[in-house]
Amino acid sequence: MRRLLSLTHPIHMVSGLTIWSLWFVGIYAGLSVACSVAPPEPARDMLTGINISVGVATLVTTALLLWLAWASVAAARKAELSRECYFAYVSAGVFLFTAGGTLFVGYPIVFLPPCL
Repeated sequence: MRRLLSLTHPIHMVSGLTIWSLWFVGIYAGLSVACSVAPPEPARDMLTGINISVGVATLVTTALLLWLAWASVAAARKAELSRECYFAYVSAGVFLFTAGGTLFVGYPIVFLPPCL
């Protein structure tokens, strides 16, 4: 189990996309449920609890992905085998790419009125 959690393990080449997809499904499912249960007043524009919670989830997910990218680069520098170094650098790139994707998708959701 300890080997699996190491950032030089190949499973981390897809874990960034898995984290992003869980975030994506979570915010859109939460947004849909919140809009059907308790839609905000249209006059409130974008300053609603829905937008604040989506913004917080976006920032937390982005911070996690950026930290994992940084930790993967640090693990790659300490790796003894070239294969482990490769897995860690590719994982860092995927984590960085998904962090950008999280911001790219989350930004319009936060700054648009919900429940359009």
